[in-house]
Amino acid sequence: QVQLVESGGGLVQAGGSLRLSCGASGRTFNRYAMGWFRQAPGKERSFVAVITWSSGTTAYTDSVKGRFTISRENAKNTVYLQMNNLKPEDTAVYYCAALKVSLGTMVPRAPYAYDSWGQGTQVTVSS
Repeated sequence: QVQLVESGGGLVQAGGSLRLSCGASGRTFNRYAMGWFRQAPGKERSFVAVITWSSGTTAYTDSVKGRFTISRENAKNTVYLQMNNLKPEDTAVYYCAALKVSLGTMVPRAPYAYDSWGQGTQVTVSS
């Protein structure tokens, strides 16, 4: 069973930075895609970024391109989301998610496609 634990959230002023971490356990993750999603109050959970564990291929939603970077550290089974130049509209609970994928298939961005989730970490950006 996959277990995911997020950390690193907090309160930051607009223009500031945070780094979220997602520690993964319970599987060998070399065939997994690891995604970051977020959910603001009153809104649906939405895709932020994803990385494939084996190749390191990444993808981002348009609103965070150039500001956020997703990466992984194999030795620690940890995925990171470096968030720079944060904006008030980035305020949300951020979730890490995992999905086993087949080689050569497109990695999904829809939250419902992911079957393992962390508990979430709050990110609040003040103006």
